[in-house]
Amino acid sequence: MSDLITPQGRQAVSAILFDKDGTLLEFVSLWGVWSKCLLERFSAHLNSRQLTLQPETIPSLFGTVHNEDGNITDYDRNGPLAMGTMADLYAILAWQGYLQGLSWAETMEIVDLCRKEADAMMDEMRPVVALPGLARFLEEARSHGVPMAVVTADETDAAEKHLRWLGIRDYFSEVIGTDQVERGKPFPDMVQLACSRLGIDPSGVVVIGDTNGDMRMAKAAGAALAIGLPGSASDDEATNLLSDAHVIVRTYEDLSVRRPGK
Repeated sequence: MSDLITPQGRQAVSAILFDKDGTLLEFVSLWGVWSKCLLERFSAHLNSRQLTLQPETIPSLFGTVHNEDGNITDYDRNGPLAMGTMADLYAILAWQGYLQGLSWAETMEIVDLCRKEADAMMDEMRPVVALPGLARFLEEARSHGVPMAVVTADETDAAEKHLRWLGIRDYFSEVIGTDQVERGKPFPDMVQLACSRLGIDPSGVVVIGDTNGDMRMAKAAGAALAIGLPGSASDDEATNLLSDAHVIVRTYEDLSVRRPGK
């Protein structure tokens, strides 16, 4: 067992579990691009049926912030895009079509077509950017024999793909998507499943994430430490957004792994 060094001290750690989006990769670099494409394609399909997705409602659908060009520049860390499953996001869009008079079956068919179009664009662009200091931290943890896994609200296949795009898949013994458990975040199911597969007790793990759902998941599972990464949020905002975190750090430069006593 090694020690994780944080600004608040040392913690013996038997494994580290990472959220993916906003924790391993920059959230907006991936999901801002994907959401913009999905929303634009959905709007276009509605327009072809003489229906309209009102521009002023678009940010509220997924919990996103848009600039004057329509690009997504930020997001609500506790909103649907950050915390919801893919099925949640698709249902939110489908509901908009249903409200405008389409049958549920037809609007779900439109959403599925938009999903395929957005996914094809993402496969071509691969818009993923690792968080600063991540590569050094992952290598340090691996060199000290600390098992690592990913626990994400994304689906497993998509998570595996994004990790490969980043070139970091080999660092993780397990990748647990929300499709592998009955309950997603903030419930403890993903942490419990990851620990079961790693052969360790949750009481010895550290969970790192960027939303309070990650922190609540960690606490519900009885994890040793819940570490929050607030991104660009101010100190006051970070405290509110990550109210259940044991420790809040700005970057991976604030964390290191050491042998006990070193």
